Amino acid sequence: MKLLEERIRNEGVVKPGGVLKVDSFLNHQMDVALFDAMGEEWKRLFSDKYINKILTIETSGIGIACIVARHFGVPVVFAKKAKSINIDGEVYDAKIHSFTHGRVYDVIVSKKYIGSEDHVLIIDDFLANGCALEGLLSILKEAGATVEGIGIAIEKGFQHGGDRIRATGIQLESLAIVESMNDQTGEIHFRQES
Repeated sequence: MKLLEERIRNEGVVKPGGVLKVDSFLNHQMDVALFDAMGEEWKRLFSDKYINKILTIETSGIGIACIVARHFGVPVVFAKKAKSINIDGEVYDAKIHSFTHGRVYDVIVSKKYIGSEDHVLIIDDFLANGCALEGLLSILKEAGATVEGIGIAIEKGFQHGGDRIRATGIQLESLAIVESMNDQTGEIHFRQES
């Protein structure tokens, strides 16, 4: 998606350790018009799928997922990174390693909100090594839900998480795939569409 690539090129900051900082428009300050264009694109890319739920993980994916859900006319469920007293009943859980935060989280989803009747589109802001997605996929498998696809705003192609997920046969649509980035020069190169 050229619009997203341009925003990354113009406003993204490459930090040491493979970190791409895009907090001016994606995951701290949020550009809702951009999110709306992203939602429209995912609606087009998944137009042949029946989807009745959007699933994301807290925190950065929630804003994007909510806008995407408007395009599909469905609710959003988000996996929580900590059990709180306001979650009652049984939950699905998975352990995920966060590339950005360098730690392992227990994520949970209430069994009330995801079940075998659900056809789910996963939406998230970043895909690096794929651990977060693998955690969400394990929750959906345990729930017996159907995974209709995955939409990612920015994929770091050089970290190969997307390659592993695509190898499973799941439709994965990333709107911008970063092939390489240089923290010395700030250069960012995108995968060209084939």
